[in-house]
Amino acid sequence: MNRVARAAAAHRLATREHALTYRLAALLLEYPTPDLLGLLPDVRASTDELAPGLAAPLRRLVDHLVGAPLPRLQEEYVETFDLRRRCSLYLTYYAYGDTRKRGVALVEFKQAYRAAGAEIEGDELPDHLCVVLEFAATADAESGIRLLLAHRAGLELLRLALEESRSPYADALAAVCATLPPLGGDEREAVARLAAEGPPGEEVGLEPFMPPPTPMGARR
Repeated sequence: MNRVARAAAAHRLATREHALTYRLAALLLEYPTPDLLGLLPDVRASTDELAPGLAAPLRRLVDHLVGAPLPRLQEEYVETFDLRRRCSLYLTYYAYGDTRKRGVALVEFKQAYRAAGAEIEGDELPDHLCVVLEFAATADAESGIRLLLAHRAGLELLRLALEESRSPYADALAAVCATLPPLGGDEREAVARLAAEGPPGEEVGLEPFMPPPTPMGARR
C-alpha cells in the first residue's frame, strides 16, 4: 500500500470504535502491574461499546490477566516480548532490523507525533506498539493509523508469532489487525518474506540490535 492509499485508508478507518480498540489494546499490552490489573474491570466494561469481532479477543485477554497471579503474568510478559526477537513490540525492527535505516524510521515516528502536538513520556522509543496505539487513540487517529499501515507486515508477523507461541497477547494483536483493511498481495508477500528470512541483518559499525530493555522498563 503506497503513501496515498495509506492516507485514504487512514481517513476511512479513523472511527471512534477503532480509537477505543487501540486504547484498550495499548493498555492490555503494557507490562502487568497492580495498577493495570486494577483497571481491568473498566477495560472489560468498555468492550461493550465495540463490535463483537473487536470485543471478543480483548475480553479473552482481560480474562487471562484477571485469572493469573501477577508474578506469573510478569514472567510471561518478559519471556514473550523481551526474550523473543520475533515478538518485538518495536515496529521498525521488523522492517529494518539492525540497519542504520531504522534510525531514519524512528525519526519519522517522532515527526508524526510532533506534528500532532504529542510528546512521548519517559525514555520509550517512538515505534513501541503501545505508544503508536495510544497516539492513534488519543492524539491523531489518521496519523497513527498511517504508521500502523506503513508497518503492516511487521504488525502481522508479530500477530502470527504470538499465535504460533499460543500467547494470550495474540488476542490484542488480533483486535488491532481487525481494524485494518485486508492484506493486499504485496503485503502478504512481505509478511511471508519476513516470516521466512527475518528482519535485515546489521550493517558494519553497528552493535547487534536487540529490543532495548531500558525503555521497556521505563513503562513498567
